[in-house]
Amino acid sequence: MSGHSTYEPKTGFERWLDARLPIVRIAYDSAIDFPTPKNLNYWWTFGGILAVCLMTQIVTGVILAMHYVPNGDMAFNSVEHIMRDVNYGWMIRYIHANGASMFFLAVYIHIARGLYFGSYKAPREVLWLLGCVIYLLMMATGFMGYVLPWGQMSFAGAVVITNLFSAFDQVIPGLGTAITTWLWGGFAVGNATLNRFFALHYLLPFMIAGVVGLHIWALHVTGNNNPTGVPVKSKADTVPFHPYYTVKDGFAIVVFFILFAWFVFFAPEALGHTDNQIPANPLVTPAHIVPEWYFLPFYAMLRAVPQKLFGVLTMFGAIGLLFAVPWLDRSPVRSMRYRPTARWFFVLLVLATLGLGWCGGMEPDDVVIRTGQTANGDPTGFTVTWLARILTTYYYAYFLLVLPLLSRNEKPSKVPDSISTPVLSGGGAALPAGAAAEPQKKG
Repeated sequence: MSGHSTYEPKTGFERWLDARLPIVRIAYDSAIDFPTPKNLNYWWTFGGILAVCLMTQIVTGVILAMHYVPNGDMAFNSVEHIMRDVNYGWMIRYIHANGASMFFLAVYIHIARGLYFGSYKAPREVLWLLGCVIYLLMMATGFMGYVLPWGQMSFAGAVVITNLFSAFDQVIPGLGTAITTWLWGGFAVGNATLNRFFALHYLLPFMIAGVVGLHIWALHVTGNNNPTGVPVKSKADTVPFHPYYTVKDGFAIVVFFILFAWFVFFAPEALGHTDNQIPANPLVTPAHIVPEWYFLPFYAMLRAVPQKLFGVLTMFGAIGLLFAVPWLDRSPVRSMRYRPTARWFFVLLVLATLGLGWCGGMEPDDVVIRTGQTANGDPTGFTVTWLARILTTYYYAYFLLVLPLLSRNEKPSKVPDSISTPVLSGGGAALPAGAAAEPQKKG
């Protein structure tokens, strides 16, 4: 926990401001003197990376909005105008487009770290739930942003995804149609749809920033989790956030942005789709409609279920499960470092998610394992659809069966008594923070 403030105003102006608006005190307590577990590794740097990614997306998005025209007849050409005529417009657009992918890459690593080290367990349930809300807002923002270039894949993606809501007509007649019509702003994807998506795509990042503020607030109330999962028990378990973690996070951000820069300057279209370089035409449908890579696992789940309504529920349910994780996993041990059985199931979950991403990018009828061929010479056997069904089943089984059952039956390894307990076979006492061991005197 943050504990009592140690900030002391040094000038008359600081004392005057602190008595009226303690903004400097808040910044000092949050980013300078905040006591942080001293054993955090580089998996904990992705929170800072995500904050920088969000700021990058907002700044570049505002600049792009100054030149973009949310009109069905001019949207595609306005993007070309940004690329060709606006000073450094090509760079700003590529930073924004690839920044979305970097944002999702970092958030998936951040979520995986939270699942592995048990960062959702009490007292951090609200912190986890706020993170899930941020993820949902990111998905909505990313989808709407993908529609804005108004290329062939953007248009087809908008048609496919918005039509999914019509499945709810099977639950309440007319409900799905009403939602779909509202999203379209009419009776088909068109100019009104583009205007709606542009307005929401501009608004949602600021909503994300607001929830991020709550997320950080919740973090500073409960304090950081750590790789051992052991709570902070004394001041010896912590170090000030600055300079220890500001330097560490800064280094990780630089390394991450080297990868980001490589995509921007050397492979700016590598994560996109070639069909999106063609202006949208409602009379032409791409041969293979695929979303952005960060939606592919959920797209694979959607296609794996033959019935439309159950496919939609399966896709949304996969996201909804994340909200329930704090109550599905009741193990008293947080970190999977000390849960060897859970660790193997978690590795399988990561592999299943990656496999679903691969399935989402393939044709449903593509053969994974060939067992024969038709009279025309076409291969037959185990298809991508069946692989996606198996992987989707495991994804759900992990959250609904594995986590609850392991909570009751698993035998974890011995957990350290404290963060400062030395990990040595001979044991020994932990030294206070900043203390040096004195040489032993001979009697």
